[in-house]
Amino acid sequence: MEQVESKRPATSKKARKSAQEKASPSKREPTTPLEPAPPANTALFPATTEVRENREHVLWYDSNVLKTLDEETRKAIIQRLGQGRYNGIVLYADNFELLNEAVSPRLQRVVHLEDMGEWEKFGKLLQETAGKEKPAIVSSYEAQILSAASEAGLRTSLRIHVDNAESLHTSFHQGMHYDHLMVSFKDPTNIPLELVIAELHKTNTVLLKEVNQDVDDAVIALGVLELGSDGVLASFTSMEQFDRFANKMDAQTSPKIDIEVGVIDRITHLGLGYRACIDTTHMFNPDEGILVGSTSTGGILCCPEVFHLPYMELRPFRINAASVHSYVFQSNDRTSYISELRAGSQLTTVNSKGETRQVYVGRTKTEIRPLLLIEATFPQNRKVNIIMQDDWHVRVFSDKATPLNVTELRPGDRVLGFGTEPGRHVGVKVDEHIIEL
Repeated sequence: MEQVESKRPATSKKARKSAQEKASPSKREPTTPLEPAPPANTALFPATTEVRENREHVLWYDSNVLKTLDEETRKAIIQRLGQGRYNGIVLYADNFELLNEAVSPRLQRVVHLEDMGEWEKFGKLLQETAGKEKPAIVSSYEAQILSAASEAGLRTSLRIHVDNAESLHTSFHQGMHYDHLMVSFKDPTNIPLELVIAELHKTNTVLLKEVNQDVDDAVIALGVLELGSDGVLASFTSMEQFDRFANKMDAQTSPKIDIEVGVIDRITHLGLGYRACIDTTHMFNPDEGILVGSTSTGGILCCPEVFHLPYMELRPFRINAASVHSYVFQSNDRTSYISELRAGSQLTTVNSKGETRQVYVGRTKTEIRPLLLIEATFPQNRKVNIIMQDDWHVRVFSDKATPLNVTELRPGDRVLGFGTEPGRHVGVKVDEHIIEL
């Protein structure tokens, strides 16, 4: 886990009293301008949202809950912590000796101390870890303990409970002086967490929200304000909770996709058919879209309605995607039929660099429109095609990440997309002999 430069806490009597009293447990240029036009209300709906790089979250487990569980469950959880994505465990004076030996050595030890008596008992032992690869972190509600730990060369974590405006302000005013801040909240609203994130996001303090056994709260906390807390402190008590959290976190991961340049082979005007627009709950960036294709061999990067149109207001949340039979390529080598998407479905957006993020479908809008078959060849002679609405305002991305009107495409034009090995079964990639035409 990344080392954070230690910061000395405020040690004045006033600061200690405050923390103790208040803290508790183309080729061809498009015929329209290329600049993305802003939405009607840019104050409420920013035209772009930066695609954030993936980062490792700080996931700590609160061992205090283990004493309420049977021995078999305790052993299973300890084993799970050593195998999973967790990178730290909070230990206590009454379980330190037992659990310190039992849990995986790769887990960061965070020792929570309640009073100076416990510091006097464990302080010397903890100081011996100061020169090691993973020195212990001392956690406490008490500023005096954290001051002593910091002076001993240990990293520190203020722990505080927020139940009103006063304790909320104490959390970030005091928390910014420590390496870590663990915060629990009385009420189920995320607004206090948003305020703490806003105050601390430009500091080196690592912020963790205590989520107890609430799996959904843990996932949401990591994404609040698009920044999210740096981590969570969880106390799951069953394998079902561990599994559910792992599955939800896996669904949030957004690996890069290898975007390639394909060359248009042929354009064919078809008759009427059903095509679908995908309206999302997010706003697209100017070089961002979704990958859609008629076969499992690959897709073309479809352009959202973020660029100027002379006859209508923009819909920066929308992509006029393709015919209803089409595959939408998702992360983790999966696909969805456009006809399967509905409100709440998860969708993978991709930008011209291959960076992805997960968004949600607000609705799909299916209507009968004239259709256009676009065929292209991608590297390794992979043949990709897409059937889109035959209309000038529908666009795909050129190799320069600029919009190309589909009705103006010609053989030889270069577009963004990707090719892959064919073969899908209920959206899952499979190795099989398959011919798709």
